Amino acid sequence: MSKVANDIPLVWAGPMLRRLTPKRLCLWLATSEPVELKLQLQPEQGEPLEFEVKQLQPFVQQLQLAGKLYLYFLDLELHEALPTERWISYDLQLKTSTGDWQNWRQWADDLVYPGRDLPGFILKPKVHSVLHGSCRKPHFGAGDGLVRADQQLLETSPAQWPSLLMLSGDQVYTDDVAAPTLYAIHQLIAKLDFADEALPCSTLSSAHELHSKTPFYYQREKLLPATEASYQVLKQLFQGAKKPVFTTDSAHNHLISMAEVFSMYLLVWSPAPWQGLDLQMPEGLLSSFSPARQKRCATYTQNLEEFKAGLGQVRRLMAHLPVAMMFDDHDITDDWNLTAEWEKTAYEHPFSRRIIGNALMGYLLFQGWGNAPEKVQKLVPLCQQALNRPGTEIHDECINSLLKFSEWHYSWPTQPPLLVLDTRTQRWRSELSMEKPSGLMDWESITELQQQLLGHEAVLLVSPAPVFGVKLIETIQRIFTSFGKPLMVDAENWMTHPGSAYALLNLFRHPKTPRNFIILSGDVHYSFVFQVALKHKQQSPSIWQITSSGLKNEFPHRLLAILDTANRWLYASRSPLNWFTKRRRMKITHHRPIGETKGRRLVNSAGIGLLELTPEGVPCKIQQLCADGDTVSFELEKGDDELTQDYSL
Repeated sequence: MSKVANDIPLVWAGPMLRRLTPKRLCLWLATSEPVELKLQLQPEQGEPLEFEVKQLQPFVQQLQLAGKLYLYFLDLELHEALPTERWISYDLQLKTSTGDWQNWRQWADDLVYPGRDLPGFILKPKVHSVLHGSCRKPHFGAGDGLVRADQQLLETSPAQWPSLLMLSGDQVYTDDVAAPTLYAIHQLIAKLDFADEALPCSTLSSAHELHSKTPFYYQREKLLPATEASYQVLKQLFQGAKKPVFTTDSAHNHLISMAEVFSMYLLVWSPAPWQGLDLQMPEGLLSSFSPARQKRCATYTQNLEEFKAGLGQVRRLMAHLPVAMMFDDHDITDDWNLTAEWEKTAYEHPFSRRIIGNALMGYLLFQGWGNAPEKVQKLVPLCQQALNRPGTEIHDECINSLLKFSEWHYSWPTQPPLLVLDTRTQRWRSELSMEKPSGLMDWESITELQQQLLGHEAVLLVSPAPVFGVKLIETIQRIFTSFGKPLMVDAENWMTHPGSAYALLNLFRHPKTPRNFIILSGDVHYSFVFQVALKHKQQSPSIWQITSSGLKNEFPHRLLAILDTANRWLYASRSPLNWFTKRRRMKITHHRPIGETKGRRLVNSAGIGLLELTPEGVPCKIQQLCADGDTVSFELEKGDDELTQDYSL
């Protein structure tokens, strides 16, 4: 792999394909120095299209994030449409400071698939299949679903590749960072040469001190001064709520600075930034940890070594499939905007507001930019101003604009259309109590969604949290919420807020609603398939809830087995427990994963979902491609049981 001065790779991450249409190509790239770009597109059995530096300049944006970190976003508009359903290779070349031109062979020699001379893609606006998943925690002790997705492409011809890769949340975990990961982040920060960032209302004055002298491993709550306002932030952001039912994750290593957030993104998407980094923490540092924590660090280090080994395949996958993304809470912070009280506490304190703002800036620059560039374009110059003067009022003004922004949701013009929901920043806040969970979308955003649905026969709807979830788990969440403890059980489901639940379910009953709904979700760390029909309605739409989670995360296995079995017994169609809830009379069919233990409905295995569609937009194959190499298919011809459940209140 080609290097530039001081053993620094020329390309940190990418190229990554983002939004692609026959007349538009979006591509993202991170480099260590300023470069000039030229591009050649070569459709199979067609004439090449060549774009020299001057031709590309109007379509290329450059942002300097650090002394040795530059982002390039190419949003190329084409006068003539590219062919569909045909292989198109692309040759992206970079001109370095020495005047040399380099292509993929110099800066990513494992970027192409065997038998190919160049990376490429196939435009498939008519969606016949989709890869989808969420929740990718680098230090978790399981394989990587994105590596399995790359293996799927390797083993199939490009003509059979999915139309796109949908990542529906928690692409990074800013709030749950293993100490070896944070140690690697700080080593990378030193290479990237970030400008210092002043930290407001903190016991440390600058990010440089945080990155080097006093990194506060597992002690980041000590950065807050001893005030009542700081104590409230500490409870919600750093200590994390104790969650005995679902998870015991904490946030003692929460990422704070822009440099930490940006470095994390590079380390989860590419092998290049890992060159020269050491995951083995110094003995002097390890000795300050408890024996139990030292043992966990050893396990995390081993898990991260395995994670690193697959990053070349992850980079290759993203260079060949268009990638759509949407944030969930861990991309920013755990339980982000869960309640109105959470928002008030987090946004009124300058330190927590900065942490959230830096993570949101990371999402914009590394994820959101390629989803709908025309929507976020006005935010990009504000980010560059903040990057030029980190820690100043300009930085805070940029964060204010990011937090006020209401256009993170987007659609892609596929057939059926891909509609991706923002269920984090358009919350319907409870009118009863600031401590009750907010609705995942407010009235205005649901009304806008309804207008987008009109006139379509089918739709791919992406909701990071499942619209139709496991009834028992949602009931547990409701019980904890009734005692004022929504944070303890991640009460993040559509049905916790009556207003948003009614509005969303009425959307399915609209006379002009699509006949075929496919809802893709993640978030929950297990996978399942439900089919929903509305009772007492002629020609009910066909509604499929398809959940795949996590890419590199799993639910506690024994606990999920208990919940799965209990849900089947407690909420069967004739169960008296169903009589105590108001209902919308829905027939919920649970589709069985083939080969699982009799009665099991939930798949608990890290991996990625693969959905295949008929020309009418109806699922004809649903699989969970497990990271360990197994494949779990769901029975679609019939369901094992039919439950009449409450999905309104």
